[in-house]
Amino acid sequence: MSTPNPHPDNFDWTAAEADVAEVVDLDAARTRRAGAESATHFEVALDETPTRGGMPVDAPPVGPSGRRPIVPANWSTWPNIRHSLKQAAELTAYRAGFHALRSPWYALLASFWAVVGLFRLIGRQLTWWWVTEQYGLRQAAADANDPQMWLKLHREVKATRAWRAVVLVAELLAVAIGGPVLYAAAPLWAFALVVAGAVILLAHLGRPEDRRIITPATVAGRFRRVNPDIILRAYYAAGLGHPDKPHQQISFGSTMARDASGTGSQVSIDLPYGKTFDDAVKARGAVASGLDVAVSQVFITRDPSSHRRHVLWVADRDPLAQGAGRTPLLRCKPTDIWQPAPFGLDERGNKVAVDLMWNSILIGAQPRQGKTFAARALALYAALDPYVKLTVLDGGGKPDWRKFSLVADRYAFGLAMTRDGDPAEIALEALREIKADVQDRYERLSKLPVDICPEGKLTREIARDPQYRMPVRLVVLDEFQEYFDLGDISKEIASLLVYLVKVAPAAGVGFVDATQRPSGVGGGQVATQFISFRDNHQVRFSLRTGSWNVSDLVLGAGANSEGYDSSSLLPSYKGVGILRGASDATPTVRTYLADADDAEKILIAARKLREEAGTLSGMAAGEDVAREIRDVLADVRSVIEHGETGAQWDEIATRLAARLPEAYADVTAESISAQVRSFGVRSVDVKRAGKALKGAKADDIDAAIGRRKAA
Repeated sequence: MSTPNPHPDNFDWTAAEADVAEVVDLDAARTRRAGAESATHFEVALDETPTRGGMPVDAPPVGPSGRRPIVPANWSTWPNIRHSLKQAAELTAYRAGFHALRSPWYALLASFWAVVGLFRLIGRQLTWWWVTEQYGLRQAAADANDPQMWLKLHREVKATRAWRAVVLVAELLAVAIGGPVLYAAAPLWAFALVVAGAVILLAHLGRPEDRRIITPATVAGRFRRVNPDIILRAYYAAGLGHPDKPHQQISFGSTMARDASGTGSQVSIDLPYGKTFDDAVKARGAVASGLDVAVSQVFITRDPSSHRRHVLWVADRDPLAQGAGRTPLLRCKPTDIWQPAPFGLDERGNKVAVDLMWNSILIGAQPRQGKTFAARALALYAALDPYVKLTVLDGGGKPDWRKFSLVADRYAFGLAMTRDGDPAEIALEALREIKADVQDRYERLSKLPVDICPEGKLTREIARDPQYRMPVRLVVLDEFQEYFDLGDISKEIASLLVYLVKVAPAAGVGFVDATQRPSGVGGGQVATQFISFRDNHQVRFSLRTGSWNVSDLVLGAGANSEGYDSSSLLPSYKGVGILRGASDATPTVRTYLADADDAEKILIAARKLREEAGTLSGMAAGEDVAREIRDVLADVRSVIEHGETGAQWDEIATRLAARLPEAYADVTAESISAQVRSFGVRSVDVKRAGKALKGAKADDIDAAIGRRKAA
């Protein structure tokens, strides 16, 4: 835990140590009262008070024997020695350049303060000569009416002044005579050295304590010491226990130690019986206050062995304030979708990767928090695998996805009409094609020999062998809520998306879906399907949201009760979010950065890889992808039997699904009714088995077909 300290040498460490000593004394008093009531840290000696420059805790021994190595690790081998020397040389060169540039200013300041120091030195010498410190004694003798003591002091001060006057005259003669002699006889370098030393000495005397002449080239961190006693203070202040009440003491399940990354301190905490992990999560802010650090430096992790036990990790600095850096995909090397995609760094600086195979990934956040960048980072990884078939559908129409036209088999940007056609129709047809492909895959996989497909699942060998026609596919939808709010066409799109997100991942078709409105759209069946689509994602990534309720919609129900709330992330954290479901842990991830220029460079390289592998297809290859536009009126008319005057909507939907499943497998009475009525066909009562329900008359459908032909 540190804060930038521009003047580390002027920090009042004495006052800081006094503050800590006061806390230690308070804890010591509690220790004496607690006695042997509980097996807590109170029964052992308190940690020593912090020292200047001290880390939160001492570094633990390296080996299990408790022995530190005789030769430090950074000097133990020749590569380590070279690295250490290189670091030292770089730091020395940096400091030399920093101070060399500022040396004229240093000289000017030193000269100014040297003049001030000269007058201060003269003043101090005169004060020393006059023996002003004895004035108080003589005044006290006069006040006590003690003439003998006064005369004695007066004689002593006269003798002292005479002796000190001789010393001052000698000093003056030495300067007056020695200076010209040194100037005339000594080498120039010796004279310059003496003058420089005098200027430095006088400048030191003249400079105020809070005014530095030489600015530090590097700024040292100032760490707030965290030891078990301060942790106890924080937990008791947060109301998670009481030091004086039986069975209400906090205890430790492990020793306080630095974590492996060297960026913080961690310890296992056992709460009193009756207190739970949820209580600790809710008190996280109070614990941070008790530790005197920012809440973003405190992380509480569940311990699976007990609901009252958890691991507390306190970072030295805010681990989320620093970006993760540029994406490693900028190497533009081929990737493998069967391996996890690099995503970013967690709060401890560990690399975080996400499996795209067999998963569907939901990304949600407020606008301008890095949602699209996070989704695009995963899509770029898939793009660099030339054997992955990409479908990119952006309901928002932002520029972020346009360059994916270089590699995507199908793409649609926005909702406005383009040269490629209606984006909504393109999206619908793409989803229809993917559904048909998924159904075909399952059928063909079930027929493959066991030696080729041992578990009836897609394998890397099958996916990369063109004879099987089953490449891994990735569907990317940004601002997917827009596809649920397009009127009648949304009903089929919603139905297809729900089907695919449930069924397609197991067939090697992954999803990366992003939205800024995870709460849903409108009402009715489409709204229900939106919720079903949103809730069927296995992996969730939530950047900053407006409230814990929205955070739970993205991360999944119960995330807040487990301590995961993306609304607590600071607005300044761009590209930072909570990743849930990708592994047993739920880290807070700083995603790698790939801006528009980076993405373009990666996609150009990805297109070359696909051209070399012969896998560039679809719209990226310039193909005019056929889009099957169904004649709804003709299809409905075809399912009204000869001799029937009409049919009810339920009957029409059932017959269409049975006879034309490739186009109407998920059609409902409401959706087909809306589509037919849009052509001017009335919805009227149709009797069947003595029961009248809404439907369509054959004559009305024929009239609508006739009007369309006449037009």
